[in-house]
Amino acid sequence: MKSTSNRALYLRILGEIRPHWHVVAISIVCLAVAAAVDAGLPLLLKPLLDQNLKPSTLTDNVAWLLPAQILGLALLRLISNFGNEYTTAWVSSRVMHDLRSKMFSRMLSLPVKYFDQTSVGVLLSRVTFDVNQIMDAGTKVLTVLVKDSLLLVFLLVSMLLLDWQLTLLCLILLPGVAISISVAGKRQRRLSRETQAAMGKMTQILDESLSGQRIIKIFGGFSYETTRFGQTNNNVRRLSIKQAITSSMNSGLIMFLIGVTLAVIIYYASLRAQDGLLTAGSFVAFMIQMMMLQQPIKNLTKVNESLHKGLAAGESVFAILDQPIEPNQGQLQSPRVKGAISLQDIHFSYDDEDKQALDGISLDIQPGETIALVGSSGSGKTTLANLLPRFYDVSSGQILIDQQPLTDYQLGNLRQQIALVSQDVVLFNDSVTANIAYGSEIDMERVRQAAKAAHALEFIDAMPEGLNTLLGENGMRLSGGQRQRLAIARAIYKDAPILILDEATSALDTESERKVQDALENLMQGRTTLVIAHRLSTIENASRIVVMQQGKIVESGTHQTLMANNGMYCRMHAAQFANA
Repeated sequence: MKSTSNRALYLRILGEIRPHWHVVAISIVCLAVAAAVDAGLPLLLKPLLDQNLKPSTLTDNVAWLLPAQILGLALLRLISNFGNEYTTAWVSSRVMHDLRSKMFSRMLSLPVKYFDQTSVGVLLSRVTFDVNQIMDAGTKVLTVLVKDSLLLVFLLVSMLLLDWQLTLLCLILLPGVAISISVAGKRQRRLSRETQAAMGKMTQILDESLSGQRIIKIFGGFSYETTRFGQTNNNVRRLSIKQAITSSMNSGLIMFLIGVTLAVIIYYASLRAQDGLLTAGSFVAFMIQMMMLQQPIKNLTKVNESLHKGLAAGESVFAILDQPIEPNQGQLQSPRVKGAISLQDIHFSYDDEDKQALDGISLDIQPGETIALVGSSGSGKTTLANLLPRFYDVSSGQILIDQQPLTDYQLGNLRQQIALVSQDVVLFNDSVTANIAYGSEIDMERVRQAAKAAHALEFIDAMPEGLNTLLGENGMRLSGGQRQRLAIARAIYKDAPILILDEATSALDTESERKVQDALENLMQGRTTLVIAHRLSTIENASRIVVMQQGKIVESGTHQTLMANNGMYCRMHAAQFANA
């Protein structure tokens, strides 16, 4: 990346700090004071050696003056150091908090398509690991640049006052330092990018392996996953070593240049002292200040490493923050739609592929009607259902609700009109009540009524704390039927006029299916319902059954009509019951 891009990226990082400029200003003042004290303390050695330690010049009136000055500077250093540490920690934690909040909000606002293409593990790494790296480039780099740059300037000014000729000799190392920083910086930036990617991949593998640990155990994937994680972990280790070597070589070169300069300075300072051009106090003060130059120069060379790590992290974090959110230009808001749905010549394909997932779908659904979508896997049933809440937008054609295009509705308002119950139930690590009333204000009476209608009270009341029981991660301690009934209770509580049931009973045993089916019948009353069904026995009473194949509607009608037609539905029905 070009330096102008680096500069723009760093300015953007500083832009995240800018809202807290008043705290940063206090920190900078404290840094300046600390740098001035550090540079000024060695200057007191000159009067100490030249006056205080000579009996002929020492008087009672001035004996206490130098110790008092040292004590005052020490106290000033204590106050300034505390002020800097506190303000820096406050700004750093605040900016990380703000960045993580922005990233979380942005991620939840991104289209479903983005998550189809991006690993959750990588996103977790961006929020946790990369934000910390950014702050290294923000507050830490800013601290080093201010304090050590000022200390360097103060030391050079003091040295010039003591002996300008010797000071000029010190400046011969600066071109070498600049070249070293430039060369090492380019390599550090590249290694930092590679480390970010490797850490993201390692987090992804961790997320997949821990989430799928049951599959790993039953299918014997331990060795494969261990090898996969080991290779990525080793790659992170290898990149870390490369970064450490680059930093060490850069610092070592700087220290060598300083050592050469130090040797030359000591030689010429000794000659000037012998000629009487440099007093003992001036010589000692000058040498201590020159040796003190090593630390700020070393810090300034090492800051390049943190800077480029932070810039690499900034690229990935800001890439997420710059992702376009779901389109939401609609202004129409309806308290409650009637539920009339019209699909007009719908075409849709994923990732602009040539193959269309939906090819010319047209369908009109009346309010309160139950439409069942059936067909083989890949026929487009779930894709069609995903278009209603605008998880995806159609490639061409138009979908209307109550004669209004979907895009005319404000996105949040549109989704308020729709409830979803799918085969893959998502429950949150919260109470039963919070899961049922999710996204709405909690009304305990409504919660109990929803749980009762979903036939869920029978197992909820048997829990240790009833409705206040914590479910754990995704409710894994519940059976499949219990989790489904909680999802149905959540949909009943929402009371949306449009309902999508995506194979809500396909993975259940017969007893659980009966209870879930009873709960679904309670849920479907008075609602426009779109049912995606694998078991045809569950949708025989639907208002209409729509048979799909390769993204097209091939048949439509009631169960009796389709059976009489002896078409695709009839063959599917016969095949299922033959295997029953």
